[in-house]
Amino acid sequence: MTVAGSPRRGGSIRGRSTPAAGVKIRGVLFDMDGTIVSVPYDWPRIKAELGSGDVPILSYLDRLGEPGRSRKRAVLERHETEATRRAVLKRGTKALLGLLAERGAKTALITNNSRTNTEHLLERFRLTFDLVMTRESGLWKPSGAPLLAAMERLGLTRNVCCAVGDSHFDVTAAKAAGIPLIFVLNRDPGHFVEDGVEVVASVEALRKRVEPML
Repeated sequence: MTVAGSPRRGGSIRGRSTPAAGVKIRGVLFDMDGTIVSVPYDWPRIKAELGSGDVPILSYLDRLGEPGRSRKRAVLERHETEATRRAVLKRGTKALLGLLAERGAKTALITNNSRTNTEHLLERFRLTFDLVMTRESGLWKPSGAPLLAAMERLGLTRNVCCAVGDSHFDVTAAKAAGIPLIFVLNRDPGHFVEDGVEVVASVEALRKRVEPML
């Protein structure tokens, strides 16, 4: 497993909604919270406590001066630590990662969470990815930059990758990176009807969906 650390800025490219015919998936870019683990975040409450309004939290914190930035970052980290403590691995995650490894597909975990929380969850649930990128890389979603950086580091092109997430942040980032195949783990397909993505109800359903494409 490689943990990415140094910032590397990337551009954004609009991609197609479906991969080219016959192209095999050689890389899978995963989100973490809400995707491979269930976590009890109350984002409206957290954003209200931070006063971030409609601005993405990390972008909001990045714009603040001191000491406000450190004080509000501590608030975010308190909520993250509590959610991490209560996180539950989603059923089927290990089987999916095992299948991808067996078929030679590379995997990346790309999260806006901290390296400390991410490494804690990977160790706790004994999960392995070829590349792990946290917010300490200096890149975060909904920008497509972290996904572009991950593909570059893994030696992959976007037409052989798929992105897996659970939110509009993940969809926005994947589209910005030009990734043609996007899966959203959600039990409400109607919530993503205008996004041109494929919604699956569970990790187990995702494994069955991607297996013929590996």
